[in-house]
Amino acid sequence: MPDDTTHRNRKLDHLRINLQEDVQYRETRNGLERYRFIHQALPNLELNAIDFATTLFEKKLRAPFLISSMTGGAGEAERINMTLAAAAQATGIAMGLGSQRAAIEDASLAYTYQVRRVAPDILLFANLGAIQLNYTYAIDECRRAVEMIRADALILHLNAIQEAVQAGGNTNWKNLLTKIEQVCRALGAPVIAKEVGFGISEDAARQLASAGVAAIDVAGAGGTSWAAVEAMRAPTGFLRRLAEAFWDWGIPTAESLQFARRGAPDLPIIASGGIHDGIEAAKCLALGASLVGFASPMLKLADQGVETTIEGIKLLEEELRTVMFGIGAENLRALEATRYLE
Repeated sequence: MPDDTTHRNRKLDHLRINLQEDVQYRETRNGLERYRFIHQALPNLELNAIDFATTLFEKKLRAPFLISSMTGGAGEAERINMTLAAAAQATGIAMGLGSQRAAIEDASLAYTYQVRRVAPDILLFANLGAIQLNYTYAIDECRRAVEMIRADALILHLNAIQEAVQAGGNTNWKNLLTKIEQVCRALGAPVIAKEVGFGISEDAARQLASAGVAAIDVAGAGGTSWAAVEAMRAPTGFLRRLAEAFWDWGIPTAESLQFARRGAPDLPIIASGGIHDGIEAAKCLALGASLVGFASPMLKLADQGVETTIEGIKLLEEELRTVMFGIGAENLRALEATRYLE
């Protein structure tokens, strides 16, 4: 069995690095700067009548936002998760937990993920690394992850480059798609395929759709670089240099969103990866995303407490509402169909 202390230390490292270090992409941007909305001086709408509620996996959301998967498996992670979950409950948005591998290996850590006690109603995603299916995990561990937190769906995250540049990474990715397909068939809950920040290509989206995933989170390049995170925690100079070489690797979020739409036209697509505000979120929704995910900005808000996090989410909502007002889009259907994005 893996060393549980190693898992906890890794989680604490990731939290510390994301809160204290600059691990954003250096040169690669999310690609949304290439698009702009064409302002409409006569929007023919009442601002407060704009409706951006949506439904995913039979749960209604008051806004099309997702607090993206980040953490768990350590005491400090519990504080962050409870803060994020309480804010999600208050604002009616979705939330994903960080990888639950630590709690699968050591059940005493499950409490760091069990946010239903503060967020009984939110759309909640469990999370495991897809690569674990090529090592010791199977459908039983996937079910345990869902049941542990009473989740509505399971994220299987894809992090090949992160694994390749870290010490002792899991690098046997052969035939993994077959294992993902088996989970999709047997789990009894929706499965979401999610990158961790390097993006999803059109071919990958097509393969994942054929395997039976229920949604794809592109998690494109332009936000946090997990190669940079691994460079910060590398135990040797060699591994640090290797990870640094891939600091800017990946498909920018805007491009990946469009790749995924072409590769999996019938699936909900979640856009995440370096989304900074409600204006960029609106661009993603206009480009065909069903939800927009935020990770690093939410982590920094959560570090300041629940009220600050709620205020940050409400600002995102008002930015989105104001964009929709400025282009005369009364709901998300009208936003996706807009002629006013170029």
